[in-house]
Amino acid sequence: MSDITIRQLNGHDEFSQCLQLQYDTWGENFTEVASPMIQMVVQKLGGVVAGAFNASGEMIGFVFGMTGIQDGTPVHWSDMLAVRPKWRGKGIGRKLKLFQRDEIRKLGIEVINWTYDPLEARNAHLNLNLLGARIADYIENMYATDEGSPLHAGLGMDRFLVAWYLNEERVERAGRGELPDIKNEYIEAPVINTKSDNGTLLDPGDIACPDVPVVRVEIPASIQQVKQRAMQDGQRWRENTRRVFLHYLAEGYQIVTFYRDHTMKRCYYVITR
Repeated sequence: MSDITIRQLNGHDEFSQCLQLQYDTWGENFTEVASPMIQMVVQKLGGVVAGAFNASGEMIGFVFGMTGIQDGTPVHWSDMLAVRPKWRGKGIGRKLKLFQRDEIRKLGIEVINWTYDPLEARNAHLNLNLLGARIADYIENMYATDEGSPLHAGLGMDRFLVAWYLNEERVERAGRGELPDIKNEYIEAPVINTKSDNGTLLDPGDIACPDVPVVRVEIPASIQQVKQRAMQDGQRWRENTRRVFLHYLAEGYQIVTFYRDHTMKRCYYVITR
């Protein structure tokens, strides 16, 4: 990966490549693209419009975020991150986020926010384990439409709100790849939204949500594959997990980690009181 370059985009041609990568990622009917003009303006006003380029100069990923003022305090909202399929799983998304972090630190900003779908296992792993970010809230149907993207279609737009505290020790350790693998601490915690023996999904009304110190919440290894097989199964995953996340976050619990059980091919969030 030493031949991958991460840098701010420069000029209309690169902004146009970024636009095309948005369509390639979210679909040709995606309505929430950042046009070259918007990218340029956002960058001039302290935002981040950065690309990852391979040795041939091809843009293989990008990150896009906007900087502004909220209640008198500078803030940064990370709006989009994408990596081309054949380059995924190589740490490029993490490198783009770390570049974004370093650029935003120069402005004295201490936290970056963004959202992601709680059912997307790949994003959960990146955000919680590789970046050290925290889940601040669960927002039901945060966005009004699916934005014309097949990646978002069929399940509504429930999202986790992420808070990435740039000066937190947890984030510093994650940046150095030093966050410990703590799943073994929670391996005996109850899985409350599926049958733990075979992973059968429970109906939302059958979930007990016990008042215990720690629970696990299962999500599919690939919600997109679930949707392709049967959209109604994806909708059941949404309804099932929505009930659990809303309940425990309202009770003051925290989502502390996410892990994959590679042997059983199952994925879990860990929630603690």
